[in-house]
Amino acid sequence: MAPPIRQNRIIAELERKRQKRVVKLEALQDAIFKSASVSTIATDANGVIQIFNFGAERMLGYAAADVIDKLTPADLSDPQELLARAKALSQELKTPIAPGFEALVFKASRGLEDIYELTYIRKDGTRFPAVLAVSALRNAAEKIIGYLLIGTDNTVRKLFEAEQERLAQRLRDSQFYTRSLLEANPDALMTTDPSGIITDVNKQMEALTAATRDELIGAPFKQYFTDPERAAAGIKQVLSEKTVRDYELTARSRDGKQTVVSYNAATFYDRDRTLQGVFAAARDVTERKRLDAVLADKNTELESARKVADKANLAKSEFLSSMSHELRSPLNAILGFSQLMESEVPAPSPSQLGSIQQILKAGWYLLKLVNQILDLSAVESGKLSMSVEPVGLAEVFAEARDIIGHQATQRGLTLTFATLVSRHFVLADRTRLKQVLINLLSNAVKYNRQGGSIDVEFEAGPERTRISVRDTGAGLGEDELPQLFQAFNRLGHEGGTVEGTGIGLVMSKMLVEMMGGVMGVDSRVGTGSTFWFELATSAAPHLNASADATATTQPREVRGPQTVLYIEDNQANLELVAQLIARHSGLALLTATTAEIGIELAREHLPQLVLMDVNLPGMNGYQALQRLQRDPSTAGIPVLAISANAMAGDIKRGLAAGFVRYLTKPINVVEFMRAIDEVLNTQPAVTQAGM
Repeated sequence: MAPPIRQNRIIAELERKRQKRVVKLEALQDAIFKSASVSTIATDANGVIQIFNFGAERMLGYAAADVIDKLTPADLSDPQELLARAKALSQELKTPIAPGFEALVFKASRGLEDIYELTYIRKDGTRFPAVLAVSALRNAAEKIIGYLLIGTDNTVRKLFEAEQERLAQRLRDSQFYTRSLLEANPDALMTTDPSGIITDVNKQMEALTAATRDELIGAPFKQYFTDPERAAAGIKQVLSEKTVRDYELTARSRDGKQTVVSYNAATFYDRDRTLQGVFAAARDVTERKRLDAVLADKNTELESARKVADKANLAKSEFLSSMSHELRSPLNAILGFSQLMESEVPAPSPSQLGSIQQILKAGWYLLKLVNQILDLSAVESGKLSMSVEPVGLAEVFAEARDIIGHQATQRGLTLTFATLVSRHFVLADRTRLKQVLINLLSNAVKYNRQGGSIDVEFEAGPERTRISVRDTGAGLGEDELPQLFQAFNRLGHEGGTVEGTGIGLVMSKMLVEMMGGVMGVDSRVGTGSTFWFELATSAAPHLNASADATATTQPREVRGPQTVLYIEDNQANLELVAQLIARHSGLALLTATTAEIGIELAREHLPQLVLMDVNLPGMNGYQALQRLQRDPSTAGIPVLAISANAMAGDIKRGLAAGFVRYLTKPINVVEFMRAIDEVLNTQPAVTQAGM
């Protein structure tokens, strides 16, 4: 037995250690009690709060004095949740449980672990979610003397869970949206890994292969095509080139059906830019292939039809050219000799003059009809040449007034042109612009009332210029306007006394459109009509010094008699030109009826001018021109073409071949004599051999 002193020391050491542990436990309990992040609420056996720590005060907004011996934890909780908890526990434990504090601690009172969520209500009425751990407090006799409720604020976790759920829902929505896009696509879609194993497909791919999605995923892509090697090569091509377009394959389904498809494919990657595989879209092109074949057949038919049409157009052009030549040749004699008779000395009698004028009127009108038909044909075939450039309206107005003024005066009409305060230009072909304006003015004269008026107006804008011809005629009804620009449609005037063919307006509209403009009409029955057209406004043309100098070159004075050689196989045309040359005191005429004779005469006499018919028997005018140009003795002699071939292409070809002028039959006497004078006065003299 230890001495008393030793025993006392042992007892004192044990007491010291116990006191130390007590202090430590009290400090730990005090720290828990004062914790700001955990609410600690202790009640007596009846649920009345006895302890309300600092954490509870911070979370719930109550001071301990507000609740101790006054409230139960049920008073701090959502009553609806307590009601729901009591109902759920009653069903779970098969015993009635009252809502309120009993519902909070019932499981703990039965010795069961009880941790659950509930909603606490702060003093200010705000609410927050909490996780509550409930346990029963017992004495040494295991009798319940109270309950301990330890709670933590669950707001952050709830927010986190809500955010997680929101993100999860967004992911589900995104996946659903992506899948919806895949399934809504009319093409068969699929993805493969880099080795060509299918990783995903849509319904169209299932339909194309007659295989289910589960059967397709994990299978080699190439096995669903009639040419597996080409299918595998397609995947390799995508991997090497990143993308492939219109890669054709023939898909073969499990039931043996074959479908021609066109694949467009590209590689795809993850967010780290690591290659994941190939995305491909296959479109059924079976119908397109069929349509392509049909289209190819149709194109062949159209090409054949085009060739037939071109051949027909060529035949038409050749016919029109031939018709023009055949009509112009007799017209040349009719109009030429009529002009000679009209200007004969002595002058014809009044009766004879009237007959001659009727012949001339009919002849010129017939020539006009021929020209209009040829122009219409040229426009329709796209062979009418145009030279669109800045054209001054003042000059065109003046020329139109000179041509139409006499006709208007004869009908007692007042013709008024708008005054241009400054020079105004439009983009047009000068000849065609004048043709359009004169045609509109001619119609305004023909279809106007006696003593009426014609007004030519214009509206100048920065982009477009409108030219209008307003008359006071009978006007047109609404039912007539749609027929106005139809060829050969004269709106019921075919049997009237007014001459016309129904071509002029159609030609005018076509010409305006070829010059980049538009044409229209405004008309009212009983009031009159206004025909208008618009062309692009243009700045004044710029003339350089060399152009001005060329334009002002003066012709040299004609010295002594000059010889003109006329090569023509038509005797009437020879006689007409002979009489015209005879009236010119400074000219002598040589004639030949074939090109061969004409060339010999040119070499022998070296004339100052050769007049050449293009359509000659045997050697034609073009061949004769080449002979003359190649011979050094005749190369400098100007050759002027006179031909009944009056198509624009004929004239262009003649000038390109080397004719100094190209006059068309029937001959206009004034124009003919002026052309001869101009050519003779601007060409250097030809020295005869031996002189």
